Amino acid sequence: MDVLIVGAGAIGAASAWRCAQRGLTVTLVDPEPGRGAWHTAAGMLAPITELHYTETPLLTLNLDSLARYASFAAEVSEESGLPTGYRETGTVAVAWDGADLAALRDLHAFAQRLGARAELITGRELRTLEPAVAPGLPGALFAPGDHQVDPRLLHAALLEAGRRRGVQTVLSNASIVTDGARVTGARLSDGTVCSAGTVVLAAGCWSASIDGLPYGTAPPIRPVKGQTLRLRLPGPPLLEHVVRGAVKGTPIYIVPRADGRLVVGASTEEAGFDRSPRAGAVYELLRDAQSLVPELGEAVLDEVCTGLRPGSPDNAPLVGAGVLDGLVLATGHYRNGILLTPVTADGVAALITYGALPEVLAPFAPNRFADVNGSIERHLITNGGGT
Repeated sequence: MDVLIVGAGAIGAASAWRCAQRGLTVTLVDPEPGRGAWHTAAGMLAPITELHYTETPLLTLNLDSLARYASFAAEVSEESGLPTGYRETGTVAVAWDGADLAALRDLHAFAQRLGARAELITGRELRTLEPAVAPGLPGALFAPGDHQVDPRLLHAALLEAGRRRGVQTVLSNASIVTDGARVTGARLSDGTVCSAGTVVLAAGCWSASIDGLPYGTAPPIRPVKGQTLRLRLPGPPLLEHVVRGAVKGTPIYIVPRADGRLVVGASTEEAGFDRSPRAGAVYELLRDAQSLVPELGEAVLDEVCTGLRPGSPDNAPLVGAGVLDGLVLATGHYRNGILLTPVTADGVAALITYGALPEVLAPFAPNRFADVNGSIERHLITNGGGT
């Protein structure tokens, strides 16, 4: 085949679909496509309210991908016949107290210097915009362009769009097969060797522990545990916008779906590959969410979901050619995997088809972690498991 993609999450499925659109023969390999970080993710498309001062290079990439989302989601739906849950809701980052409001003012000024669209609103304007938020909050930062998508709907639509384009999905573990300094394919659990012109490693937090990669060539990816909650309230939707903030320094967000359900998240834990839900994290999420939106105390708790984000040393993705010929990396998206799905898939398809990575992705090429010998630094993951 032309392309074999290890990992059938949102990034892998989107990359497979984009490659198939270009006439390439593509196979996805994943033992459990439903276990990826996308299944836990809330689907915030929030480059402005997610902005961190130390990650300004990432903002350009995030904004580029967000600009693609409306047409990307429409195209996926057209080719799959399925919804993606893309909604242009805007996001409100609320201040819990005066210190938070001062921090939002600084963030607003910083965003304006970068050319990002956002506006400060008063507590009264906040209550007019979202009457369900707690009274007495001093103000907020409103980002009208920070939207949302439903990752579970998006993932299903991407797989179906790929299937209709001829993408095959194989449920299996995979180990990389090499011939000298070149990757030539992957070996499946039953011993079958699948040859491919290009192998794309898009296995999320498992990317560093895929068997077969020579020592020193695995990407420096680690798992970062996170929990989200799915809540349900009777009656009309409680919120019109994504609401996020920090309650006494602890980040919290609430994402309203079109059907009235809400996603609350997300905890962050360095816990290796442990995906067991933690009671304390559930309590903290519910406590802080109710502090911002008191009516959530009446909600039904439908689901507790735990996933593993793929973290990198600088919290930015690794997209581009690997150390070995024939290997492309598309991993390490950390908390921006769903947001960066369009630009990553486009970049992977362009690299494989034309041999060059788009300029917007150039700062995130995997070789930025290369040591003086030109090999990727190996980050040992003691609690690892293979894909």
